[in-house]
Amino acid sequence: MAPYLDTVTSFADVPITDAGVDTLAFLKASEGVVGLFDHLGSTAFGVVQSDLKGNIAKVRARYDETPTLSNTLEKLVENEKGEKKRKATEGLLWLLRGLSFTCKALQNAQANASEELAAAFAKAYDVTLKGFHNFVVKGIFSVAMKACPYRADFFNKLKADPAGGPPASDEHVAECLNKWLIGLDGIVTRLQTFYKAGGHDKGF
Repeated sequence: MAPYLDTVTSFADVPITDAGVDTLAFLKASEGVVGLFDHLGSTAFGVVQSDLKGNIAKVRARYDETPTLSNTLEKLVENEKGEKKRKATEGLLWLLRGLSFTCKALQNAQANASEELAAAFAKAYDVTLKGFHNFVVKGIFSVAMKACPYRADFFNKLKADPAGGPPASDEHVAECLNKWLIGLDGIVTRLQTFYKAGGHDKGF
């Protein structure tokens, strides 16, 4: 087997055409984020994983109902627009918010090698999810971020081969993670712009 980032779909590999972001590839890459939180080793992040899973399920359910109208995320949202309950549109919006939080946290960690994950995630939370959360949820996230593992432990887990083989090099993990984050950041920015331009985020 290979290190974690070599075993999941990278956001850098999610197809993007004039019609939009490929729905199934995006969902598969998003599932990789859920697994990434296992490497943070804290049950406190269970609330984040649960939220991501729930929103992935809402988008996938819509795709399964109307695959030809939902093969890109943009088409999925546009084709749900006239319906009373836009479950997939809301689910995707919250999924993007959670992905933005994760992306910015890891970008912080990559940009500052001396910064511990707790600080990197706290900074990311302030500029992504905090404004959408009430007092109770803010408290849950505060606990989760304080429970982040040490930076070295997290990156050692990313390097490890689950099959017991030699770990990947720091350079390899950094390269994979940077490509993953650039792809993720591009997709999140694209979709958030799409939501605002079309007024798809209203009511959520």
